[in-house]
This record gives sequence, C-alpha cells and structure tokens, in this order.
Amino acid sequence: MWRKPYKVKHAEQGEILYLTCEWEGVLYALQPVCASSRWEEAVATLRAYFAEQGTALYFTGIEKNFADFLAERYPGAFDIQSDRDNFDYVYLADKLITLAGRKLHSKKNHLNAFRKLYPEAEYMKITPAILPACKAELEKWYAAHIEAMPDSKFIPWERDAILELFEDWDYFQLKGGAICLHGRIIAFTFGEQLNRDSVVVHVEKADPNIRGAYPAINQGFIEHEWSGMTYINREEDMGQEGLRKAKESYKPEKMIEKYNARYIAD
Repeated sequence: MWRKPYKVKHAEQGEILYLTCEWEGVLYALQPVCASSRWEEAVATLRAYFAEQGTALYFTGIEKNFADFLAERYPGAFDIQSDRDNFDYVYLADKLITLAGRKLHSKKNHLNAFRKLYPEAEYMKITPAILPACKAELEKWYAAHIEAMPDSKFIPWERDAILELFEDWDYFQLKGGAICLHGRIIAFTFGEQLNRDSVVVHVEKADPNIRGAYPAINQGFIEHEWSGMTYINREEDMGQEGLRKAKESYKPEKMIEKYNARYIAD
C-alpha cells in the first residue's frame, strides 16, 4: 500500500528478498525475507549496498528475533532502539467476535446500541459491485480529515493507497467487509491472511457520527470472514494518541515488538 510515498524497492537474490524504503531523505532497509540461516549473508549484502549509496545500513521495523541476532552476531556494531510507535497489536479472534468479559463490556455496549438503533443495517462482503459505494465513503472520510488536518501528508497518501487497491481489487486478493445503512456504505474494512492462524487488518473506516459503526464493522468483519482464525493483527498506532487509545481499548492479547537498528561500527 505504501510503496509510492515510502519509495519502496525490492530485489531477490539467492532465495532472499530485500526491501528498502526512503523517508525524508533517509534510506532504510526492512527485515530481509529469508530463512534465519541466511541472515548473515543478507546483512553483508545490505551493508555493501548502503555503502554504495554513501550511507550506513539502517534497519527499520525489524522484529525482536532479528534485532537479537544483530546484537549477538555483531556486538556493538548496531545501535538498536525499540520503536513503540510501530508495535503491532494482536488480538484473539474469538474475543473480537464475542466481546465477552468485563474488559470489553463498553465495546459490547456500543455494538448493542448500534444494533438497537439501526436494526436495518446490513453487513456485506466487499465485491466489485459495492466498490463505488466504498469509494464514496472514503471520499467523505478524506474530506473531513483533510479539512481538520490540512497539512497532513499521511491522509492523502492513505486515500490514494486505498483507491489503488479498490481499482484492482481482484488482483490483490484481499477480503473486505462493509456495513450498508439506508442504501449507503457507512463503514468498510479489509485485510488478508498472514499464515495458517493469523490475519492482518490493513484498513478500517467508518462514519464517526454513527454510534457503534466502528465496533460493528470490527466485530462483523472478523465474525463473517475470519472466524476460523486464531489471531488478528491490527497493525501499529504510529504514535497517534487517539489511535493508540482505540487499539489499547480492545485489550490486545500480545504486541509484536519492532526495532530500528543503525550500523555504527564504521
């Protein structure tokens, strides 16, 4: 989704997938996609590539096992820092469906209020037939947010990324859900399966003026599309206070820690 604003590039070599990105003029490497037995080879290749670019190797968004590898294999060579803003929030699918227990009581109340206020609301699977209505709701979201934050770079980037996915929906093979109320899409979301028991939710949008719209699409999407999964990864909060509060309020089962690591030995 973010390859354009972050200038994401990729290359494959010897069963290793390399990914780099750029932000505010700084070049970063993402964690190489390969077996752990190839990590040392991947680090050497990336160090050489970054040297050719005239800069030191700088990893971003790496997971704890790879950060531990860097610390143990290259003691003192990397400045490794925890990146709390990019920790992934992971929830149990069953809890997001049932909203059972005291900790999620307020969420269930909002969902019940939505169902009582809008019994005619209908959950729908995203198909090409309803994409125009989803786009219309996206434009409403964009207009409201860009008016409130006119200097934001992220808001137009996110809009463009979502539109790109909508334009080629079948190609990306995502699963999506939406809620229709009085002939209008008031909420939509989409994600994909990561592995045999985990799903990642990439995007979730809803009309904030309709009470319970967010809990309704959150719960409905998992119940209708992913009830057989164990874990739901709802990604990071990017350091945004409101988003962090919202994600924490659903009581994650665990957090996937992320780290940045800058090579400092030279």
